[in-house]
Amino acid sequence: MPHILLLEDDTEIRLGLEQHLRREGFSLTSVGTGREALQALGAPGIRLDAALLDLSLPDMDGLDVLRAIRANGPHRGLPVLLVTARSEEIDRVLGLELGADDYISKPFSTRELAARLRAILRRSTPAEAAERPLQLSFGPISVDLDMHTARVDGQVVDLTRREFELLAYFLANPRRVLTREKILQQVWGLEYLGESRTIDAHVRRVRAKLGPVAAEQIETVVGVGYRLGGPADA
Repeated sequence: MPHILLLEDDTEIRLGLEQHLRREGFSLTSVGTGREALQALGAPGIRLDAALLDLSLPDMDGLDVLRAIRANGPHRGLPVLLVTARSEEIDRVLGLELGADDYISKPFSTRELAARLRAILRRSTPAEAAERPLQLSFGPISVDLDMHTARVDGQVVDLTRREFELLAYFLANPRRVLTREKILQQVWGLEYLGESRTIDAHVRRVRAKLGPVAAEQIETVVGVGYRLGGPADA
């Protein structure tokens, strides 16, 4: 039974979500403030499979909780679904930039919410890698799929789980133009319900972490997607 950290400050909404998600087969650690969420994240021995975070909180910004999750710690790779009543695009984009896996805006159907949670949980399950090479490299960039580490010129680069999967997919397909739709299917999964801007946010973060020289290896193909390195016949 997947265990979800539910952060929602509205008591009535939180109780309704608890009831629905438990009917859908989830177990919950349910809290109403950012401070309580941070305490839950720091509790010894707690097992979490995903987090459902409201952004509008009485004591802090929900994005601060997201930052805490993505900081070094036992839950840094936790799949995160943002729940927000905010209509401004900048809030959603910032959440994706900070490492959220997906978002859903209020008002929403509880059925869609459960579907999105299941989707990010499926995407967080490693695919079978029996026939994959354990190491991939291109120019100064390399990844070790077994150790789940990425390096640039031998120096370890700190990536989230999704950033690592995205970089590994680029390295597995050098000099090929990869459309946003193809990346969504292969990295996020066929059942992904979000938008392609998720990819752009993740690519920006990967480039920033690789550094200016290595980042140039990931080219933007305007109106299509991305490519690692130049054309195959270059």
